[in-house]
Amino acid sequence: MEVNFRKEEKALVVSVTGRMDAVSAPDFDKQVEKEIDKGESCFVLDLSGLDYVSSAGLRSMLTLAKRLKSKEGGLVLCGLQEMVAEVFEVSGFTTIFEIYGSLKEAMKGK
Repeated sequence: MEVNFRKEEKALVVSVTGRMDAVSAPDFDKQVEKEIDKGESCFVLDLSGLDYVSSAGLRSMLTLAKRLKSKEGGLVLCGLQEMVAEVFEVSGFTTIFEIYGSLKEAMKGK
């Protein structure tokens, strides 16, 4: 899994590519925690490059959302590929997260 950060005008865009599973999720947690510690509180997770997400990956995203909410920030997701979207649907996470089709839409909605 690869995680890249870039600051946009309204949010920190976090692009995740590859697989987010029990092996890679802890690394994701550490990386986003560093950004929160720097003062970031508004995140857009661009998952257009994410091929697979396990329950560990879902847990990481949920933990991030809770952490940001406690800092009066927010988290939106965008670009879910079909397999990842299916996991979100089956797990009920589509009702928990604000999800957009593209990064452009997410940035407008944020």
